[in-house]
Amino acid sequence: MMARYVSIWFPYLLTDYVVRKKSELRDVAFVVASPERGRLLVKAANALAVKKGIHTGMVVADCKAIFPDLEVIEAEAGRAQKLLRALAEWCIGYTPFSSVDSPDGLILDGSGCAHLWGGEQKYLESMRARLGNYGYHVQVAMADTIGAAWAMARFGSGIEVVKPGSQHHALIQLPAAALRLEEPVLAKLKKLGLDRVGSFIAMPHSALRRRFGPTLPHRISQALGHQIEIVQPVKPIEPYQERLPTLELVCTATGIEIALEQLLEMLCARFEKEGVGLRSCVFKAYRIDGDVQQIDIGTGHPSKSLKHLFKLFEHKIGMFEPALGFELFILEAPKVEPVTNEQGAIWDASGKNDMKIAELLDRVASKTDSRYINRYLPAEHYWPERSIKQAASLHEEPATYWRSDLPRPIHLLTKPEIIEVAVRIPDYPPIQFSYKGERFEVAKADGPERIEQEWWIENGHFRDYYCIEDTHGARFWLFRLGPYDDNPKWFIHGFFA
Repeated sequence: MMARYVSIWFPYLLTDYVVRKKSELRDVAFVVASPERGRLLVKAANALAVKKGIHTGMVVADCKAIFPDLEVIEAEAGRAQKLLRALAEWCIGYTPFSSVDSPDGLILDGSGCAHLWGGEQKYLESMRARLGNYGYHVQVAMADTIGAAWAMARFGSGIEVVKPGSQHHALIQLPAAALRLEEPVLAKLKKLGLDRVGSFIAMPHSALRRRFGPTLPHRISQALGHQIEIVQPVKPIEPYQERLPTLELVCTATGIEIALEQLLEMLCARFEKEGVGLRSCVFKAYRIDGDVQQIDIGTGHPSKSLKHLFKLFEHKIGMFEPALGFELFILEAPKVEPVTNEQGAIWDASGKNDMKIAELLDRVASKTDSRYINRYLPAEHYWPERSIKQAASLHEEPATYWRSDLPRPIHLLTKPEIIEVAVRIPDYPPIQFSYKGERFEVAKADGPERIEQEWWIENGHFRDYYCIEDTHGARFWLFRLGPYDDNPKWFIHGFFA
C-alpha cells in the first residue's frame, strides 16, 4: 500500500482557541502575549491584528503604537501543545496514526483511509469542514511524503491533494521556506537569489551541503521521498485493533451491536490465524460532537470465540449515549495470550482448564464485578488464614495438596475475632460464648486441635481449636490462644455449613 500523509496547519491556533472561549473577540483585533526578559511579547495574533501589521515576536508596546485599540490576552503556559495533542487525538477518527507537528500543526498517516470518505479530496474536505465548525482556521494537504504535505498545507490554496509521485512538480513553484528550513539557511538562499525550490532542487546534494550545510539536502530528500520520515502517533497503536467508520451516523443499540459484531469478526479472524486469544478488550465509540465513549471486558482465559465475546459486551451496550450519533467504532485488545487446547470434561480433574468454565466465569464477572470472583489454592502454612492463597489465573497449578484429613469451616474469617466464653473446667471447650452481642449455648464440642505458631514468620502462642455446635445446630470454629491461664483469650475463626 502506498504511503499517503496529511498535514494540517492551524495558522491561528491560539487565537482561534481564545475566540472559542470568548466569542465577543470574534470581530476584534487581538494578540496573545506573555512576558519575556522584562517585555511583553506577542505569541500569536489573530487575522484582524495581522492585517494591521502585527505579527508574532513583536513587543506589545510597539503593537499598541501601530494600533492603540489592540486587545491583549495573557498567554497560558503550554496551551498550544495541549491543544495540538487534543486535536491529534480527535483526528484518530480519521486515522490511527495521528501526531503533533509543533508549533502549529498535525501530521497524519492517511494511507488506506481516504476511500472510506469517497476519495482523498473529500477526506480532506471533511477534516477542514469539521475543524472549521469548531472555530479553527485550517489548511490541509495530502501527499506521498510528510515534507511535501507540510509544504502544500502552508503554501497551497487551503486544500491540496498532490497526486502520487508528483511531489517534485508540486514543490518547484513554492518558496524555499516550504522545505522547513532554518532562518540562517533561508537568508543564504535569498542572498543568492535562490528564493524558489525549483531554483536549487536539482542541484547536486554535495554542492548544496558544502554551501548551506546538511539540512538543505536532507529536507529535499525527505520532501521527495528519498529519505523516510516516521509518524509518532499521539497514542500508542495497539497491535490488535480494528476500526469501523460509518457511512451514516449510528444512533441505536442495534446499530452499535452490528458494528461490534463486524469488529469482533475481524479481530477473531486474526486471533484464529495467530493462535492467540484476548484477555482484555475495549470497545470505543466516537460521537460526531467529538465525545469518545467506551466499554470494556476481561476474560479469565484467552478467548477467540466471537459468540462468547459478543455476549460479554452485549449487556453493556446500553451504557452508550449516542446523542446525534456515532461516526467511528474502534475495538482494541490490549492483552492477548496464546490459546491452549481445550481439555477434558467440564467437571473432571482437568476441568479447570476447560473453556466452558472460563466462559461461564467471564459472563458472571461481566454482570457483577470481576473482583468478586476469585479462585483459591492451598499454601504451605500451618495457620489457617495463611494456608490459602488467591490464584493468579484459572489455570494456575497448586504448589501443594488440599488437606482433607481434618475438619475445616466452609467460611473462614480473614482475621479471627475475639469472643467472651464461659468455661466450666480449664483446658476444656466452653459451655457458652458471646459473639456480636448474641449468646450461644454449646451442645457439642470436639477438640482441641493444636496448631503451632510459625516461628519463622513471627513469635507467639499456639492455638487450640474446637469444633463447636450450639443448641440450634449451628457449628463454629473457636480457638483459645496459648496455654490456659487466669485470663484466657478466645476467638472465633470460622463457620461450618
